[in-house]
Amino acid sequence: MLTRRTELPFERDQSTRFLPWIIALMVFLGGLMFAGALVVSDTIHSWDSTLTGRMTVQVPPAAAADDTLETLTAMLESTPGVTRVRPVPIAEARGLLVPWLGEEVVNSGLPIPALVDVELAAGARIDAGQLAARLMQAVPGTTVDDHRAWLSALINLGRTIEILAFMILGLIAAAAVVAVIFTTRSGLAVHAAVIELLHQMGAHDAYIADQFQLQAMMLAVRGGIVGAAAATIVLLVFAWVGQGIDAAFFPPLRLTIPEWIALLIVPVGAIAIAMLTARLTVLRALARMP
Repeated sequence: MLTRRTELPFERDQSTRFLPWIIALMVFLGGLMFAGALVVSDTIHSWDSTLTGRMTVQVPPAAAADDTLETLTAMLESTPGVTRVRPVPIAEARGLLVPWLGEEVVNSGLPIPALVDVELAAGARIDAGQLAARLMQAVPGTTVDDHRAWLSALINLGRTIEILAFMILGLIAAAAVVAVIFTTRSGLAVHAAVIELLHQMGAHDAYIADQFQLQAMMLAVRGGIVGAAAATIVLLVFAWVGQGIDAAFFPPLRLTIPEWIALLIVPVGAIAIAMLTARLTVLRALARMP
């Protein structure tokens, strides 16, 4: 237990016994919310960097001959804005369908269209409909899938979830501020006689505020450790359960080492909020005293 000796008998103050648990709950919820925002951000970045700026050309299985693919590749390479064209090997194309259909179905002789991966230059805008119409003149049945057309909705949804997560994180911080204010004011009322005696002995307001600030720090450290430990356990459990999930576009339930370090912002921030809130609350209350 983190304790210290002060002129104010905080150890007999029953109003502070619940503050560490409140801080622990806030840190726990805040840590999970912040981790969720990081996971969403990583997923959006992965989608944005790997799928946007790309198109996929699909050729019907009946027309997927080598000379046909060579013709389409030449047409795509001559298209302005296209930087790279790569016919996808059939084994790789089948592997893309395994998470959706299962290995048995994919390897049972299911007709697989030939795929051509098309990489676009940064900022290039190619009309998928016009490109498909031009390619269909050479190979009937050819289609063009523009990833930006459907991925933009997912990215917008992810950004919205990310913003909501940080808004909820702000509400959690606000609730922690209210809890510290209430606890500090209760402590001021309980120790009013001791505070008045310290004033008569020449103690300044800043000195008394230091007493409450350090007490708030000790309580917040206890709660922060408990809340951070609980959040870490939950996140590790999610990472362990999610490591066996192999679903397309499913966000990975794991954090990188820098992100784990970034999560320390939550308990450290909770401690800083508790200290600053307690100090300001005491100084404002003492300034109104005669």
